[in-house]
Amino acid sequence: MGIVPAAGQVLAVLRYLARQAAPVPAAAISRDVGLPRSTTYHLLDTLTAEGFVVHLPEERRYGLGVSAFELASGYQRQAPLQRLSRAPLAALVDRTGHNANLAVLHGREVIYVIEERAPGRAPLVSEVGVRLPAHLTASGRAVLALLRPAQVRAAFPDRSAFVVRHGVGPSSPTALRVLLTEARRRGYATEEGEVTPGLSSIAAPVLDHHAHPIAGVSVTFPGEAADAAERGRIADHVTRTARELTRRVGGVTPE
Repeated sequence: MGIVPAAGQVLAVLRYLARQAAPVPAAAISRDVGLPRSTTYHLLDTLTAEGFVVHLPEERRYGLGVSAFELASGYQRQAPLQRLSRAPLAALVDRTGHNANLAVLHGREVIYVIEERAPGRAPLVSEVGVRLPAHLTASGRAVLALLRPAQVRAAFPDRSAFVVRHGVGPSSPTALRVLLTEARRRGYATEEGEVTPGLSSIAAPVLDHHAHPIAGVSVTFPGEAADAAERGRIADHVTRTARELTRRVGGVTPE
């Protein structure tokens, strides 16, 4: 089934406004979205009437309205990412025999939103709701590796931005950049005892429809008990699960 042009134009305007740091003029919307000016004004009038856009007449600018906030709030309440991810994560646990997690990036931290525990495995520090430094976790590194370099620099501008839990892990922008470069090359990130001594993790990113990382799916296991072949097996299952989650949320994987 094809896309309805008018619906596509409305969504393009809303997505554009959502990416802006502040309200913008109609002319900028028309130019950057690639719409005729008359079409842009018609769409903005309709979106304003429905509350999805607010017009600031004194500034001659447009921004997102209350109805857009209600959509975002509904998304949070319904938690579709968690709902879509739980079954694949349970399957990942079955295939690897180790605990699995899903985490999202929030500033310099990751927040764990799903934990699937393998039978007989001890609970991890990464329980649901726990926040950990993103640069120390495999999930955080998997997400950071696919952000724009400017975004990573903004979050980790100098050594003062780095926290060390057990005396190991990157403590400078240069050290973090090396780890993220390696994660991009492999397609997954790793962590070796930097969160919990003796435990290792492998994580891969979940992507949205812009190929932007929205979460990291990870498996944690005893590091000393996993040789290179076992780590390769776990990495394969983790990356496959991340691709499945990307497909489920309507995301795309870069060529």
